[in-house]
Amino acid sequence: MQAWLKLTAADLGRGITAGEIDPVDLTQTYLDAISVYPLRDRIYARVTPERALHEAAAARGRARSGQRRSPLDGVPISWKDLFDSAGVATEAGSLLLKNRVPERDAKVLQNATAAGLVCLGKTHMSELAFSGLGYNPSTATPPCINDDGAVPGGSSSGAAASVAFDLAAVGVGSDTGGSVRIPAAWNDLVGLKTTSGRLSNDGVVPLAARFDTVGPLCRSVEDAALMLAVLQGGRAADLSGASLTGRRLAVLNTVAMEDLRSGPAEAFSAAVSKLELAGAQVEEIHIDAVNDAMALTTCLYTAEAYGLWRDVIEANPDAMYEEILKRFRLGQNHSGPDYVAAWAALEAARVSYHQATAGFDAVILPTAPILPPNLNRLNTDHDYYVTENLMSLRNTRIGNLMGLCALSLPTDTPSCGLMLMAPPHREEALLRLGTAAEQALA
Repeated sequence: MQAWLKLTAADLGRGITAGEIDPVDLTQTYLDAISVYPLRDRIYARVTPERALHEAAAARGRARSGQRRSPLDGVPISWKDLFDSAGVATEAGSLLLKNRVPERDAKVLQNATAAGLVCLGKTHMSELAFSGLGYNPSTATPPCINDDGAVPGGSSSGAAASVAFDLAAVGVGSDTGGSVRIPAAWNDLVGLKTTSGRLSNDGVVPLAARFDTVGPLCRSVEDAALMLAVLQGGRAADLSGASLTGRRLAVLNTVAMEDLRSGPAEAFSAAVSKLELAGAQVEEIHIDAVNDAMALTTCLYTAEAYGLWRDVIEANPDAMYEEILKRFRLGQNHSGPDYVAAWAALEAARVSYHQATAGFDAVILPTAPILPPNLNRLNTDHDYYVTENLMSLRNTRIGNLMGLCALSLPTDTPSCGLMLMAPPHREEALLRLGTAAEQALA
C-alpha cells in the first residue's frame, strides 16, 4: 500500500476502477502517512480524517457498483488554506483570520466533492498569499523537497509539499503572481495556472481578485488535465497523440532571461534542446509591452490587495509578519486614478503581447530565475528577502499580467521548472502541448 503514495492521481483512479485499490484503504494509507511524518505540522494546517474517511467510504460504494463519478473518484487530495471548507477553520496563513470558520465549502471544493475526490485537509501557505517564497513565521514554513535549508516556494507552499512528500495525490492551490508555478518548480511538480475567471473564486480568500486564479499541483500533466475538469465540473482534455513536431515555441527574451542564476539557466538550455530534438521549432522574440506591463506591477497588485485588506490589517497590524505587512502597505502609495490608469495601460500592453505571440503555440521560459532561497537568511536579511521574493515571481508574473494560462513542468535539474504560457482560455491546447513537452523532457 505504501507504493500507492508514489502514484499519480490518474494511476490511482485507474487502480480504483480496476478494483485493485480500495478508496478507504487508500485514504487510510495517506492519513497514516501524514500522522507519522515528522514535518506533518509544517505541511498541513489541519487534517480532516473524519471527512476523508466518510468520502472514501462513499467512493468505495460507487466503485463496487460501477457508478464512479469521475476518473479521480476516491483519490485523496489536499487544499490550500484559503479554500473555504464548511465547519473547518480557513485562515489563509494569517493570524488576522485565526479561528475563521466558514459555513460552506468553496465552489471548487464543492465541485471536487461532487466528482468523488477525498479531502485530506488544509495546507499551510504564505500569509494571505502575498509572497512567492513560502516563508511564513506566523504559522509554518513547509519544507522544500530538494533542500531542507531552503523555502519551498509560495504561496501554495504546503500544497506543493503535500504532494512532493507523498502526503497527497494532488494539492489544490491558487496563483496570483506565480503561487502555483513557483512551488511546483522548486518541488519538481507540474503546476497549472488557469486563466483568470476559468475556475470559480467563490469561497476563496482573495488577494488581488482580478489576478487570483485556482490551479492544481500534481505529478503529471495528465493529473493537471483531470483536475482542471474536476474543479470546473467539466470534461478533461483529450491528451492522446500529443506531439511537438512542427510546434512553434517562442523564448521571450524581454526581462525573463535576464540575470538568470546558473542552475535555472543551464536547465532551461537543456530543456530547449530536448524540445527541439522532439520536433519543436524554437525562436527568440522581444516584446517591449512586457517591460511596460512589469512597470505597472506594484500599483496593480498592492493597490488592489491593500484596498481589499486595509481595514482588517490596520485593525491589528501587529498580528502580521512584518515583511508581508510592508508589502500590503505599498498600496497606500497609489491613488484611485493611478490604479485605473495602470489597468488601462495593462490592457494596451496585453493587446501588443497577443499580437506579437499570435503565430506561436506557446511562449516558454524558466519558471523561476533563481533556486529556492535559504530560510535562515530570509529571516535575518531584509534586503535578501525583498530581492529573492521579487526575483522568484518575476517570470511567472508575466503570465498573470498578460492574462494567460501557464504550465510549469519539472526538468532534469532539481528545483528548475520549464514554463509554457498560452493565450487565455486555451488550457486544453496548453495541456496537450504540455503532455508532449513532458514526454520530451523525460
